Amino acid sequence: MRLPRLFCDGMVLQRDCPVPVWGWAGKGQRVTVEIDGRQAQATAGADGKWQAALPAMKAGGPHTLTVRGDQTLTIRDVLIGEVWICSGQSNMEWPLEMTANAQAEVAAADCPQMRMFTLAQRIAMQPVDDVGGSWMASNPANAPAFSAVAYFFGREVHKRLGVPVGLINSSWGGTAAQAWTSREGLDAEPALHGYLKDLATVMADTPEQAMARYTAALVLARASLPQDAGNRGLAEGWAEFDHPDGDWKTMTLPTYWSMAGHATNGVFWFRRIVDIPEDWAGYDLLLGLGAADKNDDTYFNGQRVGGMTWAQNIDSWKTLRHYTVPAKLVRRGRNVIAVRVMSNYTGGGLVGPGSDMNLRPAGQVQTPIALQGEWRYKIEQDFGLVKGIVVPAVPLGQNLPTSLFNAMIAPLIPYAIRGAIWYQGESNAADAARYHTLFPTLIRDWRRRWGIGPFPFYFVQLANYGQANATPESDDSRWAELREAQSATRALANTGMAVTIDIGQADDIHPLNKRDVGLRLALNAMAMDYGQKVPHRGPCYRSLRKEENVLRLDFDHAQGLTGRDGKVLGFAVAGEDRVFHAAVARIEGSSVLASSPKVAAPLAARYGWADCPNCTLYNAAGLPAEPFRTDNWPVGPKLADRAH
Repeated sequence: MRLPRLFCDGMVLQRDCPVPVWGWAGKGQRVTVEIDGRQAQATAGADGKWQAALPAMKAGGPHTLTVRGDQTLTIRDVLIGEVWICSGQSNMEWPLEMTANAQAEVAAADCPQMRMFTLAQRIAMQPVDDVGGSWMASNPANAPAFSAVAYFFGREVHKRLGVPVGLINSSWGGTAAQAWTSREGLDAEPALHGYLKDLATVMADTPEQAMARYTAALVLARASLPQDAGNRGLAEGWAEFDHPDGDWKTMTLPTYWSMAGHATNGVFWFRRIVDIPEDWAGYDLLLGLGAADKNDDTYFNGQRVGGMTWAQNIDSWKTLRHYTVPAKLVRRGRNVIAVRVMSNYTGGGLVGPGSDMNLRPAGQVQTPIALQGEWRYKIEQDFGLVKGIVVPAVPLGQNLPTSLFNAMIAPLIPYAIRGAIWYQGESNAADAARYHTLFPTLIRDWRRRWGIGPFPFYFVQLANYGQANATPESDDSRWAELREAQSATRALANTGMAVTIDIGQADDIHPLNKRDVGLRLALNAMAMDYGQKVPHRGPCYRSLRKEENVLRLDFDHAQGLTGRDGKVLGFAVAGEDRVFHAAVARIEGSSVLASSPKVAAPLAARYGWADCPNCTLYNAAGLPAEPFRTDNWPVGPKLADRAH
């Protein structure tokens, strides 16, 4: 007998609904499932699979779940409460320990009635029946690795309802929605058949052919980025033990250098003096730096001891660096660590976690030297702020259509859940037109397979990111188009959207404010699922009226409509020429009046139509207005032009 990995000590079961329990046993074996005196029976089929359904139970616990057949399986510390699937790409995966105010948040994460099951990341070409992972209670030891968005969402749900909360984190950075959708789901929509053709092409290739095609596409994409001009710092002695660095500035690490005031991409050098105890001399040292986003070359007393590049590892931006310092380089007393970090595409820096930044002797029980804190730094190359590129999918990798549904969603079904939260879209921004069909297809696909009706599905709209648009004349914004597709998905029943157009970071695709993201998702759940009378949407466009040379835009959810710091920014208007100009906007009740001296007869208005707009419209609840446009004019260049 065996049970899926989801059924293990510390698990959380969904309250107030039948609870499926399943597993495998010998053919024809009778199985009894029991919890707190409630029982259900099932018989294993020819394939050994059995499934029983426990009756609905009230929130509480801990309980013990017992499964009896020709042997007895016992699962302890079982709670009953609210269970949510938490899925998407890197902004859902992003850990609590790498967010704003992380140290304080982790210290306050003692909530034993909130638990998270984080799936091991894997792909599969056919649906599989089990996953890797375990249930972990929220506490300062476990919480650092929790999905931050899921954590803040779950914490708010627990705080408001006072019941246990279970969060199933099935996420993977850099992944596209077609990978999270089943083959049958994609096949049901003719507009999505291209993904299945892509899948067939990859599967028809030999591994060598697939890798050659991928490598060529990746080389082409990376060629459009600023290139490293060479290690000038090394030539000038910046790694050397005795290099005079008194004129270098200081930066507290770990951090993204954008958070330290450098909104740019480029090459930064970091230096740190460490005082080695006398009894460490003669031993190899183990050097931990946390993650370096993206390329690093690491030196100890002028000698290179390790490094990694994005070309070697597509996940180099989040891969922890652990290097061995040979004993022959180690001196008693003063030693110097120097790290050269290059990032030519989002982010940049030594980004931690801080707990992984340390130095210790190999094979010895010694207190490590902590390396988080002040480092000296100098900029070797400044690329300016680099706009994103389209990175091709790795063959037989996590972006292959259906691969993540098969491996990381299918094995969760039919676990009893309340609903799902989702943060994804960045990897589909180059193809927003298909996302209009793809995203609602994914939602319907999951709902159909769970078979519990249109369960709640709440998602995050893409935050502001990239180069700020000084003027709105260009309507080429991939992210604005993707946001529009996300907004349109709200037409599906029982869906909701957390708008984050005000809390992103222009220079980082992974904004560190995950707290407000989780809170805004939780407000949707509170209002739409749990019957609480709380504001859950910011102002949303309803209608347009033309008044001479002014457009009056009426809004719903607009009680207390206001502009941040008294300013109403983010609007643009256009006339018959379809050229948009920044608008002067003012508030009247639940309306905004927008006009421009450059547009005598305005016909259309847009709000927040840019990769990284400056949007300042809120309601009294402090929720931001949803980006929108009133026109249906064609936008942006053709995808073929955009990709190159």
